[in-house]
Amino acid sequence: MGERAVEAKGWGDLLAQGRAARFVLIMLGVWLNAADALVTATIMPSVGSELGGYAYFSWATAGFLVGAILASASSGRFSEAMGLRRATVLAGAITAAGCVASAWASDIWVFLAGRLVQGLGSGWVSGLSMVAIARIFPERHLPRVFAAITGVWGVATLVGPLLGGLFAQAHDWRGVFWLFALQTAGFSLAAIWLLPAGGERERGAGVPWSQLGVLGLGVAAIGAADVVRRASLALGLVAAGCVIMGLVVRLDDHGRVRMLPKRAHDLRTTVGAGYAAMFLMTAASMGFAIYAPPILQTLRGYSPLTAGYVVAMESLAWTVTALMVADASAWWDSFWVRIGSLLLLASVVVLGWALADQPLAAVLAGASLLGAAFGFSWSFMARRVMAALTDEDRAIGSSAIIAVRQAGAAAGAALAGAAANLAGFSEGLTPAAARAASGWVFWSVIPLALGGVWGAFRLTGPATRD
Repeated sequence: MGERAVEAKGWGDLLAQGRAARFVLIMLGVWLNAADALVTATIMPSVGSELGGYAYFSWATAGFLVGAILASASSGRFSEAMGLRRATVLAGAITAAGCVASAWASDIWVFLAGRLVQGLGSGWVSGLSMVAIARIFPERHLPRVFAAITGVWGVATLVGPLLGGLFAQAHDWRGVFWLFALQTAGFSLAAIWLLPAGGERERGAGVPWSQLGVLGLGVAAIGAADVVRRASLALGLVAAGCVIMGLVVRLDDHGRVRMLPKRAHDLRTTVGAGYAAMFLMTAASMGFAIYAPPILQTLRGYSPLTAGYVVAMESLAWTVTALMVADASAWWDSFWVRIGSLLLLASVVVLGWALADQPLAAVLAGASLLGAAFGFSWSFMARRVMAALTDEDRAIGSSAIIAVRQAGAAAGAALAGAAANLAGFSEGLTPAAARAASGWVFWSVIPLALGGVWGAFRLTGPATRD
């Protein structure tokens, strides 16, 4: 009865006791990471016309993602070593410095270096936001907090590319990065007053350099798959990168300084099964956002804006469904996690069938299923993982959720790219290539989606151990 009374307070209880300002700060951190990752989609043609380097367009995103994965994977230890407040302030400053470097770039290499630094800072901001959530909010508030995060990502998906397009149309793509530099500087200043210090520097806390080095090698292999022209080599690089990234989990168990919670590799545990489900489901979802816009423009004659809003249906469905279940109690965790994983599998099948030439309603239905898969399941998967963490592993385990998601995104994007190239995308955006890719981009990830279903059922099964 007492727990129900607490839950009934809802959002008012979440924002009480001085948590409102901290909640806004965390949402700003999520916005900075989400929007910065998406904004380059509409400004890169302008960047290329001024700085050159069309062949390296993919690295404007890939470089950002490499930095973000490495940073978010180490943000738990970063927090323990410096304290949450100081670590967050420094992360914001690094992000702002990367934005300034991109804004001042005189050639494509300086621009790409700035993107890498932005990824590092933004990854730390994102990971430290997860640490802050774990430390500031009681477990009963986590579904609402993650629903709000989902909403911010949904807004960023719509506003990020639009913002970039507005600056590009005004012939001032550099202004995007000055705008983000100012926002990040404000974030760092606010963190000084709003975040807890997080304790003194822990003796023995350090940075897991060996794990990060191996992780960087795996991510680099996957990122390289985006720029090679031979599809077989791209597939080999994706496979090699995934194997190398898997070795990080094993290596971490024997490291002097750990990057992941204990037994994160053990799929019989809540944490291991949860990370596996998050990685596989995210990887299976990436093809739609990347390849649906050019396919819709090529085969259906849609404008870039119209195609973008079709893709945005995924984010809208994610946001709406997450808010629908935000008040659900822990009793419903298993149900919604399993439903979400099954919806993801269904969405891959529907989109592979519908994207090329079925009625638009079928495409929108597939996009909605894809968004609902994460809206229904993501916050409950995260809550289960966080609840299973020991006090010792709470910082690194909560920040690792972001790293797992970003690693899944990198692997899924590269795999989708390799599948599209096999279908002829690398030879040019022709109707034949677009039609072939519209199927293979989704058929190729069905094994990942099935793995995500397995991980979700394992996470919520009675045999899973903490």
